[in-house]
Amino acid sequence: MIDNQNHFEKIYREFHLLVFNVALNYLQNTEDAEEVTQDVFVKISNSLNNFNQKSSHKTWIYRITINQCLDFLKQKNSQKRFFIFGKKSQNEQEYLNSSTFEHPGILLENQEDAALLFAVFNTLTENQKTAFLLSKLDGLSNPEIAEIMQLSISSVESLIFRAKASLQQKLAEKFNHYRKKK
Repeated sequence: MIDNQNHFEKIYREFHLLVFNVALNYLQNTEDAEEVTQDVFVKISNSLNNFNQKSSHKTWIYRITINQCLDFLKQKNSQKRFFIFGKKSQNEQEYLNSSTFEHPGILLENQEDAALLFAVFNTLTENQKTAFLLSKLDGLSNPEIAEIMQLSISSVESLIFRAKASLQQKLAEKFNHYRKKK
């Protein structure tokens, strides 16, 4: 039991910042990222004995973190569907756009632009978003991403390519619309 506790503590020390940063990139809110980080390490602690060594701890932890973030977002979005600002709403866009944007790495004067960027980013499919985050923000290679996402390397390449193309198109539309307002 003590050996298991030491093993968990070692994993926590090594990976807690990675888990928090992945969660923050997904959720764009410090409190939500902290909550998911805590949930991830509870899952790791509970399933450490079942770790099968088929992948590295890092890959396993990425997979748990991503799944936990996706579950958190699904739960949060299902709650938003019912009540927005105290009223019931059936409008999908209304609840999607009502999320708060709070990312500590973004300076206050840049938060409006960053919120717009993340709003566009959040329109990507789950797989595109995951592949793009792991590639561009975490700097992982396509083979590493393929292992984490349990996909082929060519599938990962395709997801990243489609994510970039979608982001370019949607950002161009948003900024053209934004410029016309001014």
